[in-house]
Amino acid sequence: MARNLALSMGAAATLAACGGTTSGGPIGGTPTPTPSATTATCGLSARQDWVQTQLNEWYLFPDLLATGVNKASYTNLQDYIDALVAPARAQSRDRFFTYITSITEENAFFSSGSSAGFGFRLAYDTVNRQVFVIETFEGTAALAQNVDRGVQIMAVGTTGSNLQTVNALMAAGGAQAVVNALGPNTPGTTRVVQVMDPGGLSRTVTLTKTDYTLDPVSNRYGAKIINDGGRQVGYINLRTFIDTANADLGAAFQSFRAAGVTDLVIDFRYNGGGLIDVAERMGDLMGRDKAGQIYDFVTFRASKAAENSTYRFAPTAQSITPTRIAFIGTEDTASASEMVINSMQPYLPNTQIALVGQNTYGKPVGQIAVDRTACDDRFRIIAFRLENANHQGDYYTGLASTVPNTCRAADDPTHQLGDPAETMLRTALDFVSGRGCAPFAATTQSLGANRGMLQPMRPSAVQAHLPGSF
Repeated sequence: MARNLALSMGAAATLAACGGTTSGGPIGGTPTPTPSATTATCGLSARQDWVQTQLNEWYLFPDLLATGVNKASYTNLQDYIDALVAPARAQSRDRFFTYITSITEENAFFSSGSSAGFGFRLAYDTVNRQVFVIETFEGTAALAQNVDRGVQIMAVGTTGSNLQTVNALMAAGGAQAVVNALGPNTPGTTRVVQVMDPGGLSRTVTLTKTDYTLDPVSNRYGAKIINDGGRQVGYINLRTFIDTANADLGAAFQSFRAAGVTDLVIDFRYNGGGLIDVAERMGDLMGRDKAGQIYDFVTFRASKAAENSTYRFAPTAQSITPTRIAFIGTEDTASASEMVINSMQPYLPNTQIALVGQNTYGKPVGQIAVDRTACDDRFRIIAFRLENANHQGDYYTGLASTVPNTCRAADDPTHQLGDPAETMLRTALDFVSGRGCAPFAATTQSLGANRGMLQPMRPSAVQAHLPGSF
């Protein structure tokens, strides 16, 4: 099987406003599928037959596939897939991790971070009926209008004369109404948006969705060395695990190595995952003294045991040996992000590793990608489980119960990411500097049912990997 595995947020999910949160996704590869007799047509019935065939061959939990599902009862392919994997979902083994997406769209994102949108990430609070910008990407329409972290979205319209307030939208239709008001993720979609800056200034801007290339490590705040009272701490904020992250990560660790930095804060707070190869490369960069030691085990169902693999650390000239690591996480930290945290646990003393912020999502499984090019269909199928060198896995309830130390902290949009005064980063610096922190309970919900990343009911391939992006 080609090693093009991905771990990230699922492309089919339920909005928190509707009783759940969006999370989960691919660690996947592209195996050679069993030939299908129906690949000549892209009609719904043929596509339904094809996905069922692939599930029967690859699904990690074959005993948890529903039987007797009548395909004629479904007019949407994803709904049919959801019905087939419903027993696994009921056991929290597949929380919308198995889904259909676009080959073209996903390849563009993984290879170069290509996507279309305003270029920001949004979070919502249905109790107070508010939507905030929590991150803005470089080279985008939003940043060009100075709509950056901490800005509140007050109203949205197609023109200045038909603005609808976020308060009214949420009162009428919850968070999904705001999603709908922002329009489709197609280039050229324009919206007039009333915003309020952190200082209280209200203004109206016109934003047009454009194609842009995501920088996985921001050149504004994504990698830096922080002088924390004389202690040098390396900080990395990785947005997503895509191919172009490797160069950014290598450059960051090269600077850490040159400066003799061994204390790290790795910020995964919004990172829904991505390619497993990039997650393994990140491990290599923290494995200067671990050449040949086991980083992860990838295990398929018994009938596919020939696909099992073991990855061993392969240090590079940029690698370091960390002495302390504080990982910043939230309920949107999933898949490849969780894999990195879990895989590093066996190699740090219990007192030298912590999860800062909130509990992670809990996705210890990954997807393969089975393609049907005639229909631009990529089927992401949960097909394998992940374990660290100690065979620890199955963290379906998040990593807080497995990491030796937790530090309670809330996301602080009043400060830019990478700012040492930002609450989560400040708490992480306290841990690596030995100043201690207040723990949080592993069973504590991160944000609760009324808060989370704004996400469509059916996220795009890009939104699956960049939760909250528009």
